Amino acid sequence: MDNVKCTHCGTDNPVRFRYCSSCGYELPKITVENSDSTVQQPKRNKTDGRKKALGVIVGVLAFGLSYFGVQQLFFKVPPLDKAMMEMASEINKTCPVMVDSETRLDNTIVVSKNVFQYFYTLVNVDKASTDTIEMRKYLEPNIINFVKTNPQMKFQRDRKTTLNYYYKDKAGQFLILVSVTPEKYN
Repeated sequence: MDNVKCTHCGTDNPVRFRYCSSCGYELPKITVENSDSTVQQPKRNKTDGRKKALGVIVGVLAFGLSYFGVQQLFFKVPPLDKAMMEMASEINKTCPVMVDSETRLDNTIVVSKNVFQYFYTLVNVDKASTDTIEMRKYLEPNIINFVKTNPQMKFQRDRKTTLNYYYKDKAGQFLILVSVTPEKYN
């Protein structure tokens, strides 16, 4: 089929024509299976381009809002963690500091969501000559009492923070870790 008949005047026109060569009316669109023939493409207008641009803009905005939402939901530092990190930072500004003649506070860190850890060095203690079981029996009740009663520990108590007290000897060797959970000080 090499010709298309005009529906208005009946003139035969070549398939590649869009308008009738006799009367100028638009020819009917036909599908040609022969690969040598040219198939007419539908006419594009300005609104198609605007719709596409609007779709791209809406897509970019949706992606941006989704990205921001995920950042806020999964990666934003919760206020409690931020407050604890600020507290650790303030304490660390003064470290190392001697607490008493035997104990030096080296630094503090926020271990996880609600766990705060103090690192101490017992400056006159050698691990080889220390009974860590007896040391724990002596230190743990005193630390728990300190956490329960000291006004400076109110922030941690109110937030049910677990407090870890990590002790090492004068050579930096680990001695004991006393963990004070909310159940112990409430």
